[in-house]
Amino acid sequence: MENSMVTDDLSWSIVNTIKQSPPVDVKAPYDTKSLAGKTILITGGASGFGAAFARKWAEHGSHIIIGDVNDSAGEDLIAELRSLPGSSKHHYYQHCDVTKWEDQVSLFKMAARASPTRGIDAVVASAGISEHGDVASGAPGVFDNPSDLDSDSLPPPPPPLNVLNVNLTGVMYTTHLALFWLPRNGGVSRLDLQDDTTAADDGRPIRDRHLLLVSSIAGLAPLPGQTEYTASKHGVLGLFRSLRATSWTKGIRCNVLCPYFVDTPIVPWRALALLAGGPKADIEDVVDAATRLMVDEEVVGRGLLIGGRQRVVGGKLVVVDDAEYAEGEGGDGNGNKGIRNSPSAVWEVHAHDYEMVEVFVYRFVKVLNMVRTVRGWVETLKDLWAIYLSRGRGGGRAAKAKAKNAVL
Repeated sequence: MENSMVTDDLSWSIVNTIKQSPPVDVKAPYDTKSLAGKTILITGGASGFGAAFARKWAEHGSHIIIGDVNDSAGEDLIAELRSLPGSSKHHYYQHCDVTKWEDQVSLFKMAARASPTRGIDAVVASAGISEHGDVASGAPGVFDNPSDLDSDSLPPPPPPLNVLNVNLTGVMYTTHLALFWLPRNGGVSRLDLQDDTTAADDGRPIRDRHLLLVSSIAGLAPLPGQTEYTASKHGVLGLFRSLRATSWTKGIRCNVLCPYFVDTPIVPWRALALLAGGPKADIEDVVDAATRLMVDEEVVGRGLLIGGRQRVVGGKLVVVDDAEYAEGEGGDGNGNKGIRNSPSAVWEVHAHDYEMVEVFVYRFVKVLNMVRTVRGWVETLKDLWAIYLSRGRGGGRAAKAKAKNAVL
């Protein structure tokens, strides 16, 4: 059926074509050794998730580059990272307003210069803000509460879009720069080796190229009162779902985090008040999920949701308290262990986008793959032609002329 998706035909899957990895086993242990020597650029890294990531990864030998607008917090964090046991000492901060293209360009250039390897191995787009206006009261200054748009005296001001600018435009800037700089880290990507096992024969080391995006539960579900924030995080998730189908052509693996509410500076106090007594995500679980994606270089095109620690028992979600989580015991005491043997705070999301696609996506990705293959052959033919000219017929003539001149 040419003009529609065939729902029972697995040939419409392009998972292998886009190099998407199998589902993530979120309970399997992982090795942090691969963090040592990685240069990781983090936007919004002076506080919240970004700072927590930086501390964790610096402990294991990563080189951390932070861009943020909070200069005092950023500088203090860098000093802290340099004092950590196991730290590489190659940690740097630079002021960066992610809504300003020039700031981000400068940050990436600095990161490449400061890196001991003169390259960037991973980029984490974690800069973000939320709406702090009071939607419920109808107060102006919030996207949901337009006011005075019928004034005849002056043109009405545009709606406030600061959240959208930081959370989506800023992330798009970061992503665009990552797509340029990651392939220039001086190494060979594991994704490249899947197509060409001889790619590392030129002596280049195997280096990671990882883009980690940070969306939110608001990228998966509506968040009333946070319209602009919700739109921005849906946009980040849309960016991830589209980009993971093409970033492999540059040897880049793209993954995403979708945390639930965590007590960080980005969450307004009103939201925390509404969540009082209810389950929230722990920042340790967010860091754990991010670290799993960062260290396991086989994970490609996957999204992880981090929520409250829960277990499925008898078809229902049961919230797990800290004591029970620490014990790691499954079940409800009556032999019902549900679908998970121990409490979990992490699940996969949007894992099946490319297992069944419609005709446009199928053909576009196939054409993209074909173009990449042809480009590879063209480069090979160029190399062979250069060898022929230098060492073949052209080179042979030059060698004979040189020998003749030497005899004379």
